Amino acid sequence: MSMIHPLAHPVTFACAQAGCAGCTDALVLAHQGLVQAVLRHQVWDGIPYEDLLQEGQIALWQAILHFDPQRGVAFSTYAWAAISRRLWQAIARAARPQGLLSLPEPPDPAELAAAAWLRDQVQVALHHALAYLPLRLHWVLVQHYGLSGRPPRSLAAIGREWHLTRERVRQLRDEALALLRLPALSARLRLLCDQNTLAAYRQAEALHAAWLQRRRRR
Repeated sequence: MSMIHPLAHPVTFACAQAGCAGCTDALVLAHQGLVQAVLRHQVWDGIPYEDLLQEGQIALWQAILHFDPQRGVAFSTYAWAAISRRLWQAIARAARPQGLLSLPEPPDPAELAAAAWLRDQVQVALHHALAYLPLRLHWVLVQHYGLSGRPPRSLAAIGREWHLTRERVRQLRDEALALLRLPALSARLRLLCDQNTLAAYRQAEALHAAWLQRRRRR
C-alpha cells in the first residue's frame, strides 16, 4: 500500500502489520519520542547509549507490529512497556559472564561407592538395633519415621489405628528412642555416624536422664 492512513486510526496499525512500509515508517517516526522518554526515565548502566537506542528502536518497531487497538490500551502505554522490557533484557545480557563457564568436576566413583556403602551399613545397623526393641516400640519408630519404605505417619494417625491417644503414642516413641540411645544398641550406629565420642555419649546420658525424670513424674 502506498497511502498512509491517519496515525490515530487503528487501520494505520493494521496496514503496517500487513506489510505497508509507508505506514510502518510513519508510525516509527511519529513515536520516536517514546524511545527517548524511556531512556531518560531511568539510569541504564552497563551498555553504551547508542546500543540502548538501537534496542529501543527495535522494541518500538516490534510494538507497532504486535499492537492490537481492540484491547483498549493506548499505543504509548503498550510501547512504553515493550521498550522498557527490551532495554532491561539488554542490560541483563550485558551483565552475564562472557566466555565458557567452567563445569563442575564429575563426582569421584570411589567417593560415590563409599557413600553408598555407608548408607547401606547405617540401614543394616539401624534395623539390627530396632530388632532388640519390644514389638510395639519397634513399630512406633518404624511407622512414625517411615523406616519400612512407606511415608512417615503422625503420632495421631498411629494412635487412631492402635486405639491410643496421641500422647500415649508419643510416650511410646520417647521410650523407644531412649532405649536406642543405650550404648549396647547404639554403638554400631554411633561409630558409622561419627557420634562415637565422649561428648556424644554424655549428651545421650543427659537425654536419657531427662526421659527417666519425665517418666517418674507421670
